[in-house]
Amino acid sequence: MELLEKILDDRNLYNAYKQVYKNKGASGIDGVTVEELGVYLFQHKEEIKEQIRNLKYKPSPVRRVEIPKENGKKRKLGIPTVADRVIQQAIVQVITPLFEPQFSETSYGFRPGRSCEMAIIKALEYFNDGYDWIVDIDLQAFFDNVNQDKLIGIIRRTIKDGRVVSLIRKYLVSGVMINGVVQPTKVGTPQGGNLSPLLSNIMLNELDKELEKRGLRFVRYADDCLIMVRSEKAANHVMQTVTRYIENKLGLIVNAEKSKVARPRDIKYLGFGFYSKKGMWRPKPHLKSVQKFKSKLKDITSRSNAMSISEKITKLNQVIRGWINYFRIADMKELMKEIGEHLRHRMRMCIWKYWKNPKTKYKALRKLGISEYEAYMVANTRRGYYWTASTIILHMAISNKRLKQKGLASPLDHYQKVHTVI
Repeated sequence: MELLEKILDDRNLYNAYKQVYKNKGASGIDGVTVEELGVYLFQHKEEIKEQIRNLKYKPSPVRRVEIPKENGKKRKLGIPTVADRVIQQAIVQVITPLFEPQFSETSYGFRPGRSCEMAIIKALEYFNDGYDWIVDIDLQAFFDNVNQDKLIGIIRRTIKDGRVVSLIRKYLVSGVMINGVVQPTKVGTPQGGNLSPLLSNIMLNELDKELEKRGLRFVRYADDCLIMVRSEKAANHVMQTVTRYIENKLGLIVNAEKSKVARPRDIKYLGFGFYSKKGMWRPKPHLKSVQKFKSKLKDITSRSNAMSISEKITKLNQVIRGWINYFRIADMKELMKEIGEHLRHRMRMCIWKYWKNPKTKYKALRKLGISEYEAYMVANTRRGYYWTASTIILHMAISNKRLKQKGLASPLDHYQKVHTVI
């Protein structure tokens, strides 16, 4: 069976539909939602397949969405229509096995059976083998600056079916709609489509092979790449020569301001930071990652947040478990203990406010075993929420045990449960 027919095979398209439906996501410029996708494909599938076979299919422009970044800037995403997401996913499912064997062992982003955690573990292995001078090269707006002709040329080496290559190119040049106006996309691959992660790996695999040819140790996750060497002199040399290769051979732009030669303690990689303990480099959550985590917890437990106590606990548990599961290899026992204590304090503030007036507060405190006198004094205090939540009385009434019974996850308990020592 020809490659295009494998892509258009009903079973492959159905699997692609299931993946798109599972991932949910916003609708594209046509307004068709993921929930409406099944009916849409039932009505239009054969028509779309015939158009693709006859090289007449024209993908819709993507819808521009801007996502705030940590540095205050915005990341530009392109949201394809749900139908185009299915076709892109169908392409990915068929051509990924063709490219996977070509990819580097130390490339971890958007690949089956690989993860950020594996990239961090590999980087630590290199650090602790003495390769602890790091060339941290930042690619400026990578997805916006990919040279499409170079990318298509690389794809042609592996994919011999011209109709498949033509279909991929059509997605690259489909355009982007901004404020109702379609703008051409002569460079780049819109970040947000199902094809983009694979296309980025295909492009940056050229860099991987160049680094391997030079005998360099590196880890790469999408466009986040670290190169590790033994000395500062070697690092500076690699920075110069690899920058030249990236800009002259791949046609990409290296951000000179953000790229640097550094030691592990001075970098942030995939949200992780690093520190030295007994002569060995160890992982920890980077300070900025911790600050972002604390900010999320603060937003959820804000007294102005209109969610009920049970809704807050549900949301907190999702954020806590998700964050800790991601950083489970990091050393952060004391941090989790500190965050847990602060979180429970904020929850006492939320509950205290939820009880509202002195009468309700008094009744609640009495019900929780506080004496008449103490309940009356605390219920009628004019002190603020923060001070009241710190009192022994409120700690007794809303104890850690009671918060746990209410369902609030303990960051320290969850960390100790999932922590993986490396």
